[in-house]
Formats: sequence, structure tokens, C-alpha cells
Amino acid sequence: MDLGLRGRVALVCAASQGLGKAAALGFAREGAHVVICSRQKKALQAAAEEIRMAAGDHVVQVVPIVADLTKPRQITAVVARAVKVFGRIDILVTNAGGPPVGTFPDLDDATWENGVALTLMSTVRMIRAVLPHMQKRHWGRIVNITSIAAKQPINDLIISSSIRPGILGLSRVLASQYAKDGILVNSVAPGFMRTARMEQIGTSRAKEAGISLDDFFAKQSRDIPLQRYGEPEELANMIVFLGSERASYITGATISVDGGLLKGLF
Repeated sequence: MDLGLRGRVALVCAASQGLGKAAALGFAREGAHVVICSRQKKALQAAAEEIRMAAGDHVVQVVPIVADLTKPRQITAVVARAVKVFGRIDILVTNAGGPPVGTFPDLDDATWENGVALTLMSTVRMIRAVLPHMQKRHWGRIVNITSIAAKQPINDLIISSSIRPGILGLSRVLASQYAKDGILVNSVAPGFMRTARMEQIGTSRAKEAGISLDDFFAKQSRDIPLQRYGEPEELANMIVFLGSERASYITGATISVDGGLLKGLF
């Protein structure tokens, strides 16, 4: 299936590693130009080179921009640079690292505010900056990477479980308001994905439990119908489809990519 992405411009946030990088790789493989941002300069440059190589026979440009998405001016600068280089932004993938974790009594106001700035406000500000450019061309795709915690709260992730549902509400409202402009807004809710960050966490917890990393992941996967963690590329496949011409009648949706872990009907 031709997704109609050749020559499109995708801006993917927090793309130096993990889910963001997987999404950027997916767009490049389909022939889209990619703008990626991250706070980690060295990792960002390495990701940019990997994405260029992954494009294969497609001639794509990859523009890496160092940026802290908790800083409003840096978000504005990322969008301005993308528009300066390409003249437009067709696809936006919002993404950020997970908010701080901890028990409820230990999470002070500063920690909550940091979580809001990183997870919610970075999404709000990035969409706000990109929307006018999509409106000019009467075409756009916005895909918000959230978490299964947006639909099924996780006790150990209090801040994430409180904030991420707000992104779903935002997506739904924007989908209704901007459909007339040819802009589709959707969200993806990944379950447990085997990213480098999850492997670091898993290694630590496996060591505490006195078991191997593989045994730890096997134990954690018992409640997942597919009996395993997902691979970042499996989430990226859905993101790329939602960013494509072929997703022309999907907006306001939240699609779970979780191996069947989510138990709710909606």
C-alpha cells in the first residue's frame, strides 16, 4: 500500500531514542522528510544519521534540532526552523519523556508542575505552533503519543495517569474544531514497549528481584494476551499510517497498541 508520504514533512518530537525515533524512522522509510528534536545533542545526531540510512532509495532530508520541550521559546524555534527549511509542516507527532514517578505523598508541587510542563503543555504548545501552517495548506496530520495510562490508570504512574487523559480530551476537541481545515488529530496509547528506557528499568528491577532481565520481562508480560512487550516499530507502524493519506477518515480516535492489555471497552 502506498501511504502517500513521499515528500511530506514530518516533525517528530523527542526522537533521539525510543518511540519517537521509531516513528521518525518509519516516516523516512516511506519517503517523508523528517525534523526531529531532543535535548540530547549527541544522541540526536546519531539518530539523524540512522534515519538517513533507513530511508534507503528515498531521497529525504533529516533535520535534527536540539530543544527542551518544557521551554516555550524552544518549541517556537523548532517549528520556525522546520518551516524555514521546508516551507511547511504536514505531520506532527507529539511526544515527551515520561513524567516523574513516585508515591503520592512524595510528589510535591514542583514535581507535579514539571510533569504538566513536560507531558501536557509541551503537547499544547507544539500543536498551537504548528496548526497555522497546516491551516494554510488545508492539510495536516497530528498524532499524539500518550500511554495506556491515559485510558487505564497505573498505580505506580500517578502523574502520568492524571495528566495523559487530558491529552485525549484535547485531541478530541481539536479533531472536531479543525476537521473543516483538513487537519486530522488522533492519539496512540502504547502499552509496555521494549525501549532502551524500559530495559534500563527492567535491569534494575530484575537485579533487585534476583532474576534475569528476560525472566523479568516474561513475568511482567503475563497479563498481556500476546505474552510479550511490544517493539517500538510496532507502535511506529500505527503512527505512520495515521500520518498518511490513507488515514483520511480517522480523526478524534485513540488507538491502543498494547498487545491486548487494555481491558476496557472504550
